[in-house]
Amino acid sequence: MIADSNSNIAWHRVQLKKNRDAVKALETARFTVGQSTGSSGQTQKTIAALKRKIAESERHIAAHERRTKRPVATDLQSLANVSWSSWNTPHRRVIGGRAKGQAGRDA
Repeated sequence: MIADSNSNIAWHRVQLKKNRDAVKALETARFTVGQSTGSSGQTQKTIAALKRKIAESERHIAAHERRTKRPVATDLQSLANVSWSSWNTPHRRVIGGRAKGQAGRDA
């Protein structure tokens, strides 16, 4: 399980697991034990409600991951969008408030 800094997303992940387990248990019991005529409609409604909750949690998690996840830079589309001129310019790393190479100089 992934640790989330966003408690709302963590809650949705827990609900997703809990609801999937509940649907699995209900469907397993329905086919293993069989259905009584009175409870089959209620079981179907419960399963449908759980599946709606699962879909909602999946949408919340997917939206969060789209906002926060870094894009994979090895696919063709990501590589096409890279500004290659920025790769060719020398970058100066700043160490301790001064640019590297100027640390020993006095002004």
